[in-house]
Amino acid sequence: MHLLGIETSCDETAAAVVKDARTVLSNVVYSQIPLHQAYGGVVPEIASRSHLEKIDGIIEQALQDAHVTYDQLDGIAVTYGPGLASSLIVGLSAAKGLAMRLKKPLIGINHLEAHIHSVFLKPDAPDPHEACPMLALVVSGGHTCWIDIPKPGEYHIMGQTLDDAAGEAFDKAAKLLGLGYPGGPVVDKAAKEAKTLASIAFPKGRPRAGNPALGAMEAEMCVSFSGLKTALMYHLKDHPATPEDIPEIASSYQEAIVSALVDRCAFALSKKNYKALAVGGGVSLNRRLRERLTELAAQHNTRLLLAEPKHCGDNAAMIAGLAGMGFGVTGDAAFLLDVVPSLEIGKTK
Repeated sequence: MHLLGIETSCDETAAAVVKDARTVLSNVVYSQIPLHQAYGGVVPEIASRSHLEKIDGIIEQALQDAHVTYDQLDGIAVTYGPGLASSLIVGLSAAKGLAMRLKKPLIGINHLEAHIHSVFLKPDAPDPHEACPMLALVVSGGHTCWIDIPKPGEYHIMGQTLDDAAGEAFDKAAKLLGLGYPGGPVVDKAAKEAKTLASIAFPKGRPRAGNPALGAMEAEMCVSFSGLKTALMYHLKDHPATPEDIPEIASSYQEAIVSALVDRCAFALSKKNYKALAVGGGVSLNRRLRERLTELAAQHNTRLLLAEPKHCGDNAAMIAGLAGMGFGVTGDAAFLLDVVPSLEIGKTK
């Protein structure tokens, strides 16, 4: 089965063709980073305009790279949430129009669930059914959450950020340190030059028990990164940084974020016997996070599943792949879908 995937949830215009849920025949991504660098973050109006300009060409390129024709497609899969409304609507509209014209099935996909499936696009990855029960961490520019997955397609949120996502925390640090955008890669690069991992004690994002924002979630499984950003701001105010200071500050800040993420994984792994720990999203590319997660998985005798670098950020292969597993909104309901910017994992609307 050949599925075309379309992804426009934020600032990447992406299309891919995936065979039988896991074999990626093409994966085309147009990144808008140069368009947003001057603003230090994604500007929705610029993002949606760029999607409109690029999406037709990106879809054509994906089909050419896969050596697949429109007639050979068995369906069209597309992200309908979460994400920026003005970006999502471009991809969803294109997918609906294409599916109607080709008389092919349309499958609406939850972007967060697709990030988890991205770890199964590696040739040596296990079958998703064999990896469960599984603990998943989705960590990106817009999301940070821990999910219990008893079986494929069943998701239970165990914890999440109460404010900033990890990727946002990196972006804000990079802006304060004058390192550029996007923040994750530039902070990681600066941290590599540090002589020590954490010479500065930054807060590790621990929310207090009883915080109303926790709802039914345990405080030990949630994070709050807003205080970390504030701590960095005051540190720089009290100790103006020279270029020589940047590596140590970057390393300490990064270690605080990584420790917060890994500590929650450790807490969850201590509560239940998981077969695998799956980590998806752009921040999963972070060098230090991968080191710490590798150590943690070994300690708990749990298989660590990480997506290939090309599938860590927003991409359409993960969208088509998850649809190929039989998940997503299908049938007439798919054609009636509207974008859902705040769509939660495990939800359809």
